[in-house]
Amino acid sequence: MRTTRVTVAALAAAAVLTLTACGGETPKSDSVTQITGQSKAGAATVLDRPFSKPGLVLTDTTGKPWNLREQTKGKPTLIYFGYTNCPDVCPLTMSNIAVAKKALPKADQDKLQVVFVTTDPERDTPESLGSWLKAQDPSFIGLTGDFATIQAGARSLGIGIEPAKKEADGSVVSMHGAQVIAFSPKTEEGYLLYGESTTVDDYTKDLPKIVKGENP
Repeated sequence: MRTTRVTVAALAAAAVLTLTACGGETPKSDSVTQITGQSKAGAATVLDRPFSKPGLVLTDTTGKPWNLREQTKGKPTLIYFGYTNCPDVCPLTMSNIAVAKKALPKADQDKLQVVFVTTDPERDTPESLGSWLKAQDPSFIGLTGDFATIQAGARSLGIGIEPAKKEADGSVVSMHGAQVIAFSPKTEEGYLLYGESTTVDDYTKDLPKIVKGENP
């Protein structure tokens, strides 16, 4: 499953960024911001042209408006787009980050913001999203809202997502890029990219640097 116009240096400068549907095929999307000029630092892709933080205003798990730029300002932030009914990639990614976060000193744990933006807002209500994230880490921030707004925010970060689709067997699949973007507390820019193969050990190694806004 692949989408064009996005490259990942973890594979090679010309490789394409994948979409995952947690199983299944996905159509190509050609309106995703292209990632260029990267280098590799362990599990992380270091972006020579960092992403600007999206001006997303969505709904958090308490039902209140949540402004991404304002409420993560000056804080190390990890952003991931996925959905709670995903059977594999999404829960594994969140679990890996949750375990790695616990290895940080308490002060650094309090600084780190982990934001999960649903790609399936019709099913991921604030309540259901909050319940799902609480099982991962109660401090994780869950956001839902209008799909078009979410899709535009994801695409501005080089992450393709497609509307949830019902399969012939009745199951619903949400297709989304499985990348985590790390934003620096110093510059407010997304400067590191992690793929779905990133392990607990990878995050454990890199999070102390991310908290400081440094390269791994």
